Amino acid sequence: MAVLIALAILLAFVVVLLAKTVQIVPQARAGIVERFGKYQQTLDAGLKIIVPFIDNVRYRIDLREQVVSFPPQPVITEDNLVVSIDTVIYFQVTDPVAATYEIANYIQAVEQLTMTSLRNIVGGMDLEETLTSRDEINTRLRGVLDEATGKWGIRVNRVELKGIDPPPSIKDSMEKQMRADRDKRAAILTAEGQRQSAILSAEGMKQSAILTAEGDRESAILRAQADRESQILKAQGEGQAIQTVFQAIHDGQPDQSLLAYQYLQMMPKIAEGDANKVWIVPSEIGRALEGLGSTMSEMSGIPKDLPGPRTRVDMGSTSPEVPSVDASKKAANDAVQAAIREAEEAANPGRARKAQSGTGDEPGGDTGAVPPPSQP
Repeated sequence: MAVLIALAILLAFVVVLLAKTVQIVPQARAGIVERFGKYQQTLDAGLKIIVPFIDNVRYRIDLREQVVSFPPQPVITEDNLVVSIDTVIYFQVTDPVAATYEIANYIQAVEQLTMTSLRNIVGGMDLEETLTSRDEINTRLRGVLDEATGKWGIRVNRVELKGIDPPPSIKDSMEKQMRADRDKRAAILTAEGQRQSAILSAEGMKQSAILTAEGDRESAILRAQADRESQILKAQGEGQAIQTVFQAIHDGQPDQSLLAYQYLQMMPKIAEGDANKVWIVPSEIGRALEGLGSTMSEMSGIPKDLPGPRTRVDMGSTSPEVPSVDASKKAANDAVQAAIREAEEAANPGRARKAQSGTGDEPGGDTGAVPPPSQP
């Protein structure tokens, strides 16, 4: 039994001895070894052997980059406004021995140094500059911290201002100022938009007016040209029509009987007016027609001598058959006599019946007979 107890004690001593002798240091760590309370060596990562019960691993330092966030701290700006600023520090231990023996608590030291340096930097800026100069504050603060923590074996890689909170009253004023500034910019943009719209509208109206005026001018020119060509064609047509009619008259060789017949044809149309209530045909109608025919025969365009027209008008490929002059004269005389009798009967129906019965002859009276017009 005593042997077993001795073996157990020996085994426990061996285990403790091994535990004191063999040390395992993790990656990115450093072990500070002290011998009788004095610094002996620094253990790197891996399996290390030390003297048991003499050497002791007092500290294990993390060599990785560390991130520490500090709570908000009040800072007074140059214009005497208190703002709360919270910071974030990124640092790394480069010398484990210095970080162990040069400073008791390097994290707390970095925090206090950050606060004092931040008050010093922000104290020379006003509120607006503080809010808009974060990069400048970060750069200056990092330079101060890196210089101060170098002897502690610490390197400050980056400093960030997490937030800058002004007082509530200042926040309200800033919001009002920002709102007013945005309203001003909105009004300016609206005015610029309206101006651009008015300019574009005016330019559009100008172009429209120019195009309308050009269209009216071209339309007027085209209408004038069309009117001119229409008048020219109309005048040419009237001239050809007059020449054609004049040529037909000369080709027909009119005489006084034909003119008298045309006059008799126009007499009913003269009597068609509303004001012509009574229309009397005189008994001397034959003499009047004879005088009319003799007068019109002397007019220009109906000469007594018909040698033929000097200007011929193309009447077509075939010429119409014209009856002989004697037959035309006879037919015209017969038509004139018939028209005279019809006119006398229409003017005096009773007298016409007495003339037919043979009892209408009176001494010195007019029988209604009209001598035929003289032949040309």
